Amino acid sequence: MDVSSRIDQRSSSQSGVFVAVLVGVTMVAAIISSLGAPLIPSIARSLNVSVDEAQWSLTAALLCAAVAAPIMGRLGDGKHRRQTIIGGLVVVLIGSVIAGLADSLGVLILGRAMQGVGLGIAPVTMAAARDHLPRERGHAVIGLLSVSAAAAVGAGYPISGLIANEIDVHAAFFFGGVMTALALVAAVRVIPSSRSAKATPLDVPGAAVIAAGLISLLIAIGQGEVWGWGSTATISLFVLAIIILGAWVRLQLSRDAPLVDLRQLRHRAVLTADLAAVVLGVAMYMFLTLVTEFVQVPQSQSYGLGASSLVAGLCLVPFSVMSVAASRATVWVTRWTSPSAVLVSGSAIIAAAGAFFALFHDAIWQAFVAMGVIGIGFGGTFAAIPGIITTAVPRHETGSAMGLYQVIRYIGFSIGSAVAATILAGNTLPGGTQIAERGYVIALWVGTAVCAVSAGTTCLLSYRVGTRSLSPTDMADRRLALDDAELSSAGLVGVESDDD
Repeated sequence: MDVSSRIDQRSSSQSGVFVAVLVGVTMVAAIISSLGAPLIPSIARSLNVSVDEAQWSLTAALLCAAVAAPIMGRLGDGKHRRQTIIGGLVVVLIGSVIAGLADSLGVLILGRAMQGVGLGIAPVTMAAARDHLPRERGHAVIGLLSVSAAAAVGAGYPISGLIANEIDVHAAFFFGGVMTALALVAAVRVIPSSRSAKATPLDVPGAAVIAAGLISLLIAIGQGEVWGWGSTATISLFVLAIIILGAWVRLQLSRDAPLVDLRQLRHRAVLTADLAAVVLGVAMYMFLTLVTEFVQVPQSQSYGLGASSLVAGLCLVPFSVMSVAASRATVWVTRWTSPSAVLVSGSAIIAAAGAFFALFHDAIWQAFVAMGVIGIGFGGTFAAIPGIITTAVPRHETGSAMGLYQVIRYIGFSIGSAVAATILAGNTLPGGTQIAERGYVIALWVGTAVCAVSAGTTCLLSYRVGTRSLSPTDMADRRLALDDAELSSAGLVGVESDDD
């Protein structure tokens, strides 16, 4: 074997190890995301708190993800990518240990917030694949990463549920910690440096301001039922959130290198897509939490199905599988129709599934069917949104437009989780630990209405916008943006396109 052949072989072997590590790190981020909705009833029982209070363990992770995603995206797009991945995994590992040891809700929320940082790692690994692999292989690996993430979520739900059911909920968080530690060791050894890349400025004030605004907003939503919607504390927090977020908008518009480029909203199609993203994000996390919590209601309640956390996790497997299938199918569907039409029809499908479960919820199979259909709707809509955005903006603005989409989507996720908790808190039975059936039904109808609003709003705003279908050439150019759909459908952050 000559020298050049040995060099090529060694290079191929190193490349294979690099890809394997990227897949492993991305799967860890997916597993961390699965330590959410199905475990909420187990958390409530373990810490002796109400279900709506335990919901904050999910909301905190999503809130942290909403802030961490654009920050990590900025850092990972420049010379600090390796440090971003390693630092993110360290924070997740510490958070997993804290959550595993937590003996109070406050400590658990702290640990879960730190775990939420992991939801910003996936786009950074995709950026690494884009920059450190040949173009064609990079595209293939990004597709592999998105599929791996979705598959890991589908497996992570029942695995975490099984651990919580057979041992306890703390063991599930330790399981996430063990997986993170393995990924951290591999990342330290294999992820290459990107110090030769162009430095990217980080808008630290912008990150701090949006964090303060979102915290004020979510606390107001989450505690409004407890404090009273007309109370001084609730109104003050809403006013404070409006003021802070308004100041954040002005700050972002005044900066040359903002954390989130809000100027992209000048494109009508981008505005349509991002409004749909935030509204559907609200509905998505309402349905994820409501269905998994509902099936675990004890049979001692007149409507309870008494399922374990394992079965609750299995309910989300159809969601994950069908969302992946629908997102892949959307790539071909958009050859014959517009992404806007897919967005409208997907929203209608989700609304229909939500209405079905609101009306029929006395058997476990109904939950499986509802989540599968909901997965079809979200897989299609979240696959269509990147297509709408990337065909509306110039190629050099694609990255910033997709960054705005990421933040918008996570804000919707956070609000949806808080809204679900608020509705359930308002329908708690005497004793403060169980929820009346009407609470779940009302919340399901609210989620259904939200999806109907999304469909109607998209119809109005997309008139004469995004009406053309994608040609095969367009589809090839937008493949990275469409690969994002599988991650977004699984509740993960997407990847910025490399079109810029």
